[in-house]
Amino acid sequence: QVQLVESGGGLVQTGGSLRLSCAASGRTFSRYSMGWFRQAPGKEREFVAGITGSGGSTYYADSVKGRFTISRDNAKNTVYLQMTSLKPEDTAAYYCACDQPPSPWYVSPRWSEYDYWGQGTQVTVSS
Repeated sequence: QVQLVESGGGLVQTGGSLRLSCAASGRTFSRYSMGWFRQAPGKEREFVAGITGSGGSTYYADSVKGRFTISRDNAKNTVYLQMTSLKPEDTAAYYCACDQPPSPWYVSPRWSEYDYWGQGTQVTVSS
């Protein structure tokens, strides 16, 4: 079992930046690919970014590509989402999730394939 705790959300104006962190329990963090998802009220949960266990490959939704950066520090059992040039459309609850992938290079954009989820952290972008 993996426990995930997100932090770093808050209120920011359009064009601002935030860095989200997700701290994981356990000693096998590097075995998991990690994903960030977000969900706005009344909207479907959507994939934001993913990263392989080693951190060697990343994957981004088109809506955030060029603005968001996912990274991980396996020594600290932590994954990050650096968000820049934030827009009101980015307003959502952000969740990190763990997946044990079929290969070391695979990152899934499908939320149903992830095994463990954090409690979420709210990001609100005002105009």
